[in-house]
Amino acid sequence: MSHGAQMPERPIDLARLLATPIDSSVLVDRLRTVIDPELGIDIVNLGLVYGAQTVDGVAHILMTTTTPACPIGSYLTDAIRRALLEIDGLFDVDVEVTHDPPWSPDRMSDEAKVELGWAR
Repeated sequence: MSHGAQMPERPIDLARLLATPIDSSVLVDRLRTVIDPELGIDIVNLGLVYGAQTVDGVAHILMTTTTPACPIGSYLTDAIRRALLEIDGLFDVDVEVTHDPPWSPDRMSDEAKVELGWAR
């Protein structure tokens, strides 16, 4: 019993319609508030963040840990979710942990190296 307009095949995703694009620099700035509890330095300066972008209101973070057996991996992913969900317009956070390429101290910023006493 159709009288004119048909219903869309799938429901309209209201969150997607309302999502405001969030620049990756905003994500990276918030990620600087996530501190590695063992080293006392943020995950961006440690070089643990490989990528950060938003798609349809979801932040997608690609990161690594200093070693595959790092015991604080779940702590960091939870801290990332808490930090990013404070951003207006984000509806969810997806954190993917990879070890390809493996992390090395070369990925750290000069600031982090100085803080750890590895450079002057």
